[in-house]
Amino acid sequence: MGKHVVVGAGPVGSATARLLAERGEQVVVVTRTTASAAPLDGVRRLQLDASDAQALGAAAEGAEVLYNCANPPYHRWPEVWPPLAAALLAAAERSGAVLTTVSNLYGYGAVDGPMSPDTPLRPVSAKGEVRAAMWRDALAAHRAGRVRATEVRGSDYLAANAVSALDDRAFSRALAGRTVQVLGDPDAPHSWTAPQDVARLLAAAGADERAWGRAWHVPSNAPRSQRQVVAELCAAAGRPAAKVTGIPRPLLALLGLANPTIRSARETAYQFERPFVLDDTATRETFGLAPTPWEEMLAGIVAAHPER
Repeated sequence: MGKHVVVGAGPVGSATARLLAERGEQVVVVTRTTASAAPLDGVRRLQLDASDAQALGAAAEGAEVLYNCANPPYHRWPEVWPPLAAALLAAAERSGAVLTTVSNLYGYGAVDGPMSPDTPLRPVSAKGEVRAAMWRDALAAHRAGRVRATEVRGSDYLAANAVSALDDRAFSRALAGRTVQVLGDPDAPHSWTAPQDVARLLAAAGADERAWGRAWHVPSNAPRSQRQVVAELCAAAGRPAAKVTGIPRPLLALLGLANPTIRSARETAYQFERPFVLDDTATRETFGLAPTPWEEMLAGIVAAHPER
């Protein structure tokens, strides 16, 4: 039974901690506030600011793996992520723990065709620049022999209680038969990732030296447009398909004046205006992992909305 330190207790961090605890590992979950995480059996809570390199380094002493599952406020990535990522990297170097980071597809920028881990990092947004820089720094440290690092990248999450392009607000509207407004083209193919599948890959990558020194894509189901997701969610609940419309760019700009999250989402709207598809072939072939069945993902969302 080894020590595993999970930074962050959102859907991915909580799923990772639960999976490791069930495996019999000694798990410590680090959060900034005690109110940010629900209790988990067999998991110890530790409240500290993970951007404090000294405090995090002390917490990670003796750890086999350090999992970066943090999720700073979306509109504050450029200011919050750099010191947090630097502290995580320093803690991994000090403790000798494998640094396993949860990331996304932002670093690839606007591409033509499916994205694989070998797709060059050419971000076209400030958020993409942040994520690309985090991986470049970790990879440089890995190649220099200072740390052992890996990164897992998923697409937009699809699950109840997850912060995503299609979230609980959209699910509630769809299941109530109300119009759902979405970013970009409602019919553009898009990959969707289950948080529990991110956790499974994190646990595998942290323990397998084949994963270290490169990035991996989370196994995800075949791409579906936002309109398809809404229609299939409604069908799973036995409801007629709700209407789906795209939010006009001018309206998005107007909404952004009052909402910093919407304002910051404008720079990544390209992800929903064209096919945005993840290629997970390498992960499936190397680790033998497969995504949570699509029907199971939809059933989980429906079950979380009993009022509908």
